[in-house]
Amino acid sequence: MKLHRFSLAAGALALALVPASTLSWAQAPAKIWFSWSPKPLPLTEWKAPNKPIWRLNEIMGAHKGQADWDQPIVRDQDYAADYISLAPGAKTKPQFWGDDRIFWYIASGQVRFHIEGQEPIVASKGWLVQVPYRNIYWMETVGSEPSVRLEVIRSNRTPLYPATQGDTGPAPTAKGKTYVLASYRTPPDKYDEVNKPALDFWGDFVKRPATPGDHPFVADTTNFANVIRGHGTPTPPDSNKGHFHIDYSEFWVIAEGTVDYKMEGMKVYTANVGDVVYAPQGRWHRASWAGDGMSTRIAINPRPYGMHNFDPDAGAKQ
Repeated sequence: MKLHRFSLAAGALALALVPASTLSWAQAPAKIWFSWSPKPLPLTEWKAPNKPIWRLNEIMGAHKGQADWDQPIVRDQDYAADYISLAPGAKTKPQFWGDDRIFWYIASGQVRFHIEGQEPIVASKGWLVQVPYRNIYWMETVGSEPSVRLEVIRSNRTPLYPATQGDTGPAPTAKGKTYVLASYRTPPDKYDEVNKPALDFWGDFVKRPATPGDHPFVADTTNFANVIRGHGTPTPPDSNKGHFHIDYSEFWVIAEGTVDYKMEGMKVYTANVGDVVYAPQGRWHRASWAGDGMSTRIAINPRPYGMHNFDPDAGAKQ
């Protein structure tokens, strides 16, 4: 059964902020430019809860015996990301976000998503799901085990809850906020050729099989979740510093295999499925597919066309 909202028939404006025909992240332009690019002094540190790597098995171990829990993973100027466990049979309240999309990576268990205008989606390990702004949604855990999801939303956002004219409450509550009954005419955003409701990573993406390289799942003016898949390769030497970003940080969740990371000031370390790796703004970082098989990382940052700063002798590539 589809979930619909009162007055949705008023119409929605489909704004293709990033036309699919122009998506070409994997194609490097022939020309190389040079710049004096600023790096922070001192280096940007990992400020809690951010850290070089959150290991999923350690997170699960820390919450052993608990069915419902919330573990903050990322907090910075752009994103808030949490690993969240929801008990079997538990449901969330219907809600939506005023001006931002929200998206998830499912680490374990099964979640049934009820999204406005869509048939229910049952997502299991490896699935990616997203909801554009002003679309009402709720979710529930199905099956006999808790569901665990990585939830990503823009920083310092507060959800809205659907209401009706003359609604007498009680009003929702949130720390530092007071909820008031309001009306609005700005319609919900729509899905498009790139931003689709869900991706069944193991059941569809891997079985296609997807070509190696970049496969954006989320792409708008302030969000980018890029599924990057490739075959294991020898870990580059430390002289290969990778790249850095000027005004934003980046993080990844590993969806398949293993990925080696080299962060400025650190030794190489390996991330496994479900682990979350974080590179602070301005710090050199490098990711490489490890092992003998295929590996996939999901890169998350606020810039679909973000600038990558490489060493001048690197040819603008890793």
